[in-house]
Amino acid sequence: MVPIGSLVVENGFTDTVEQGQHFLDLPESLLRLGIAEKTEIRLTAPDAFDRLQGEGWGFGDVALGVKQQLGPVDGFDISVVATLSLPTGGKVNSSHGYDPSVQAPWSRALSSNWTAAGMFSVYWPTVGHHRNVTGESTFLIDRQITKPWDGFVEYVGDFDEMGGPRHLLHVGTALKTAVNQQVDLHFGIGLSRAAVDHFIGVGYSFRVPILNIKKLRTGCLAC
Repeated sequence: MVPIGSLVVENGFTDTVEQGQHFLDLPESLLRLGIAEKTEIRLTAPDAFDRLQGEGWGFGDVALGVKQQLGPVDGFDISVVATLSLPTGGKVNSSHGYDPSVQAPWSRALSSNWTAAGMFSVYWPTVGHHRNVTGESTFLIDRQITKPWDGFVEYVGDFDEMGGPRHLLHVGTALKTAVNQQVDLHFGIGLSRAAVDHFIGVGYSFRVPILNIKKLRTGCLAC
């Protein structure tokens, strides 16, 4: 969770090959603001896509969300994330609908260096003016290699009403370059016919304090 009054900005770049189509995706920006001890609000900025087939760049939709931590429960850190995507993108990349989703991420420390995690999700994207209800499950094992450096391997499975199942193997590593900064590199490969062929991505995230919650509560911004 993001500390109260702090803003986390996550950015990235992904190069994907999917069913013969090659496209780029950036800046993959997610802004997370901690507003309570176990609550954060989220803004997913529109991504710019280039399918590299002469169509040029186009922007996707913006999304608003909230995350509420429910745990820890019996050693499990459990949260719920609710998000609504708004049809603000371009003609090609927008879904042209108001698309909700619900996610339930969890994690549990196995030892001082090993962590198991995963997420159960349901999405209601608009595809051709119809809802394509999609369930997703993930499972991840993370290994802390050194104090600032870790690596992970993850399984991702998507199951929707309109297409075949998409199974994916995802591996990556992250390095904390400073107390409030992190860079990561990750790679994925599809394990089923409907999944992407492969992708590679890099990311950079940082955290900055922007609000003094104690002063806001007392109404003393100049203290």
